Amino acid sequence: MSLEQKINEGIKTAMLAKDKVRLEALRAVKAAILIAKTAEKAQELDETAEIKMLQKLVKQRRETADIYVQNNRPELAEKEQAEANIIEEFLPQQLSEAEITEAVQLAISQTGANGIKDMGKVMGIVSKQLAGKADGRLISEIVKKALQ
Repeated sequence: MSLEQKINEGIKTAMLAKDKVRLEALRAVKAAILIAKTAEKAQELDETAEIKMLQKLVKQRRETADIYVQNNRPELAEKEQAEANIIEEFLPQQLSEAEITEAVQLAISQTGANGIKDMGKVMGIVSKQLAGKADGRLISEIVKKALQ
């Protein structure tokens, strides 16, 4: 089942359950899918494009929630966080820090990196390998620690 079909099924279920937060989050995903399809004139988005789009939506929701917390609006932050959690359900399972560290060590040995100046080489390899499976910020932190 494609992502679009999963989202449509989720929307139907949320409508029947009268779950407004879930419905809003899934409608936002559906809108992003439609925008991406019309912008690229593509019939179907490939899996990596779908994953990047979902990650972007989750990141937007989390950043907005942080802003709401800073501005003392916890009720709005809670709503944004809930939407981010719902969208995250459609992402592949995220890797643990140990698994990311293992991939980083392998990339370091492949490139022969021996200092922080080689971080770009390592990040390029690891980011491609772990696309959609790990947060870029976490990968960057682990690479930085490993190269120091």
